[in-house]
Formats: sequence, structure tokens, C-alpha cells
Amino acid sequence: MEIKVGVCGFPARLEKLDSEVDVIEIQKTFYKLPRIETVKSWKDRAPHVIWSVKANQMITHPPESPTYRKAGLEISMDKKNCYGYFRPTSEVFEVYKNVLALARAINARFILFQTPASFKPLDEHINNIRAFFRSIERDDNIIYLWEPRGWDVEILRKILPEIDVIHVVDPFKDKQLYGDICYFRLHGRGIGYKYDYSTEELRELLSMLSKAENYVLFNNTMMYKNALEFKELIGEKTG
Repeated sequence: MEIKVGVCGFPARLEKLDSEVDVIEIQKTFYKLPRIETVKSWKDRAPHVIWSVKANQMITHPPESPTYRKAGLEISMDKKNCYGYFRPTSEVFEVYKNVLALARAINARFILFQTPASFKPLDEHINNIRAFFRSIERDDNIIYLWEPRGWDVEILRKILPEIDVIHVVDPFKDKQLYGDICYFRLHGRGIGYKYDYSTEELRELLSMLSKAENYVLFNNTMMYKNALEFKELIGEKTG
């Protein structure tokens, strides 16, 4: 069993993360797409980690989302229905092309699509996500991931093989339903993001891993500390 441990974001200098974690999931690409040169500079500073790119919110989130305001994005009224929810529009496909270009520039292994709770399993949304993944150019060197929220298990069992995208979950909240690899995102328990996982919880997390290839990404305020603790726990078990 192979276990790779990482963080969602840059909780420390990239040079330090490069020597201490296995995976870095880029969050900046969700809010605003950086320049290609910027992404390449990240790779130069952390050449040994595995990179995961979080897809831009203009693909997955509607313009009404507070994350647009946080990023300073303003969408004109006549374009409000052109972005988000995997709408198969020229605007969404153009954003995806830019995300793919960034992922290729950093030699990313993953592109993660995270949808909001408002992206419910409605017929329109199901049709959107099918049309999106049938239409985009896929890179054979990149693994595509989707982290849904609030979708019925039976609907997911049907749609995930159709779009052929790895199901991403927080294992303390949901069970992975599709994928040859495991990609977990840990968001904190109870109080959520402001969370510090205990040693007992990290041991429980380790027991949940069963695939030949596993990726565990911490996405909480103590992500850096917990990632290092989890790597130490893995070392103790395998050593």
C-alpha cells in the first residue's frame, strides 16, 4: 500500500513543504487563475512534491457564491448564467482550458473539482456535469477528481462511472463510491476547518485506507501539523 500525505494550500514555505510532505493541492487556482510563469515558479521551488490543482470556481460555483466576492470577481448581469454548475458554455470551457494549461505547466497529477452544496442532484445539474466531462479535452497524464456535497449515494453510483471521475470524500463524513485510487480531503470534524486531529483520529484515518494508491490531504487550520503527524504515524507502522 502506498500512502501520500499532503496539504491543501501553502501553510509553510514551498521549499520547506517540498522536503516534508508528498502532495500540495493548489487552492489559489480556485479563486483566481495565476499566470503560467507563477505556477512554474512554484514547481521550481518545490520540485519533488506531487501537485494537485483545484479547478477554478467559475466552472463549479455560480456567480452568486461568496467566493466570487472574496476573489474580487465581478460578472456582468448578462453573463450570470454562463458560469458555474458545470454549465456547458463557451465561457466555462474557456476557463477549463486555462486550468488545464496551468496543470500541465506544473506537471500536476490531479485536477480537483469541488462543487458547493447548492449544486444539487437536479436533472439540470446532472445533464451539465455529463455534458461537461464528455466535451472537455482530458489529459491522459492527469487524474480527474470530484468532491460533491449532499448527493444521494445511488445517484453517485450511477453518474461517477459515466463521467469517469474519482470520487473524493472526507472519510469521517462519507464513503468513497468510485475510483481505483483513494483521494481523501480532511476538513475537520464538528467545528470544521478550525480543527486539530488527535493521534487517535489519525490512527482511525490510517485504518480507513485500503487502496493500493492513497492520497490524504489535510484541509484544516492545523493541516501542516496534522500532515507531519500522520506521516510519522505511517512511518511507525511501516517501520
